[in-house]
Amino acid sequence: MLVDIFSSFDDHNFVFMSFYMLMWACSLCILIILNMGFWVGPSRWGYMLNGPKSLIMALVGRAYGVKLAGFANVVTSLFLMLILVNLTGLVPYVFSVTSHLAVSLSLGLPFWMSLIISGIAYNPSSVAAGLLPGGAPAVLNPFLVLVETVSLCVRPVTLSIRLVANIMAGHIVLGLIGTFLSSGIFEMSVFGVSALISVEVFYFLFEIGVTLIQAYIFSLLVILYSDDHP
Repeated sequence: MLVDIFSSFDDHNFVFMSFYMLMWACSLCILIILNMGFWVGPSRWGYMLNGPKSLIMALVGRAYGVKLAGFANVVTSLFLMLILVNLTGLVPYVFSVTSHLAVSLSLGLPFWMSLIISGIAYNPSSVAAGLLPGGAPAVLNPFLVLVETVSLCVRPVTLSIRLVANIMAGHIVLGLIGTFLSSGIFEMSVFGVSALISVEVFYFLFEIGVTLIQAYIFSLLVILYSDDHP
């Protein structure tokens, strides 16, 4: 058994029913399905992926990222991968990788840095001009440039922490309810146990919605960051 509710966030915690192979296998499903589209006709899985893909395409079409070649396909793959990984993390004894800052930061940092490096390589003067708001007083120019630089640099950190905090909080609450239910199932009344089971089921369904929303917000913020590209 797990030592405590925080043991689910330890990737080195091994129990008999740890489904590590299931986690790695599911993470490759999207790549396999997307690559099969080049050789075979559309399947049911392909039609299921068209929904999230059309959603991301519509969001990218409203941002400046539509002018970046291949940006929509990359963000679509990120969105689908986050959905699959977040939902897989809700399976019992499966390691939730998105609850770790190292994993989420490794997703947010390359996307943010690629947009910054691409903008500097394409038009460095426009990137430098974006650090100073228009019509600002000359006395405040150095301070405003410093503030804009700091706000620009903390974007990948806030992007990653938002995902980690929401996923981790949900897993902790589910663990607390499950621990209290398992310890009180032989002591509480039938009504109390039924109420706890109902709360557990409701919150689990709520967590499914949270995982989908967090994947959407993560992808949406990456798309919004492309508006600063010159």
